[in-house]
Amino acid sequence: MSQLASRYDHVIIGGGVAADAAARALRAAAPEASIAILSADPHSPVYRPALSKDLWHGESADPDSQDLRTAEDTGAELFTGILVTELGPRSHSVVTARGEVIHYGTALLAMGSSARRFPGVHDARVATLRTVGDYRHLRALAQEGARIVVVGGGYIGSEVAAALTRTGAEVTLAHPGRQLLGHMFPSSLTAHIEQVYTAHGVTLVPGFRLSRLDAGEELVLHPEAGEALQADAVLLGLGAELNTNLARHAGLDVEGDAVLVDPFLRTSAPDVYAAGDIALFDDPLLGLRHVEHVDHAEASGAVAGRNMAGAEETYEHTPLFFSDLFDDGYEAVGRLDSSLEMREVWNAERTAAVVHYLDAGAVEGVLLWNTWDAVDRAREVIAASQAGSLGVEELDGQIAPG
Repeated sequence: MSQLASRYDHVIIGGGVAADAAARALRAAAPEASIAILSADPHSPVYRPALSKDLWHGESADPDSQDLRTAEDTGAELFTGILVTELGPRSHSVVTARGEVIHYGTALLAMGSSARRFPGVHDARVATLRTVGDYRHLRALAQEGARIVVVGGGYIGSEVAAALTRTGAEVTLAHPGRQLLGHMFPSSLTAHIEQVYTAHGVTLVPGFRLSRLDAGEELVLHPEAGEALQADAVLLGLGAELNTNLARHAGLDVEGDAVLVDPFLRTSAPDVYAAGDIALFDDPLLGLRHVEHVDHAEASGAVAGRNMAGAEETYEHTPLFFSDLFDDGYEAVGRLDSSLEMREVWNAERTAAVVHYLDAGAVEGVLLWNTWDAVDRAREVIAASQAGSLGVEELDGQIAPG
């Protein structure tokens, strides 16, 4: 690792996919510029979705296989294990936890989010999954025959429970809903998903809300109501917390937990941009929102990088997200909220579906279950529906399932 300089043309704070995309865009737009990436993570940037997907069922279980080679490909100076504690918009500077002061021409906030933890629990057998270090730790816990309880039935919990079945561990998925992923999907899909998980040996415990976790010779998980669960290891899939303290303390405009940006991904501070999870942006189809998925990290990081180099490019992307659950998979755009009206279209074999999510007759989201190469069309459907040029009765024929 090289020595930190006192000034760079561009400073990127964060070490994830958004930081990588920004560095690549910056280097392409400004070949001679100096770029520093300051990451609190001790590992260089990786393709983070693989931590709960490909590394468990792909060709390699080594997270180094997912290294994005950010520094090698861009010439940026990458500093890992560096926590930025202060941002000074007036002085155009940042301060690290070691007291180093670095001045910038432009800065990008791309700190992402951190896994939410359960208060008061500090036991090595209780894991989360967000970083390469987390992945390696979970791998070490996932021994043949180990009793592992995954708490949480959302995006990460459902993926990790599926992944852990490949290790020989005894997997229990304890989730708060009546049906697994019932907050997102119609009952026709959740019934199938539960059958698949059960067939792969996963014990499903619905209606489970963790109240207390005792760490003795074994871990005991006490719910708000119902019977306790015993485990050798626990994976907490309780969602994420946005890393916005730096922005908040610097006086940047923050709404809720996210950093407000303009159409160019500029924050309220001059020459300071935000991208990825923490950016609260105006989605062209869905309005003001923040998104915690890799497609948004890549797209927003690239736009921010080009704008830091002097472009005036608006961010007009409606991100997709995706997941693989055993032999099934999906891509989706927009809001997947089962409290909305849902219209389902299935193929003849009932192996693939398109689900439209409607609010007051307008499409807010589209789920593509085992349906591929249709994301752009899904965006078009949302746009046409919200513009009033596509009626509810016309939805069924817009995207063929499969």
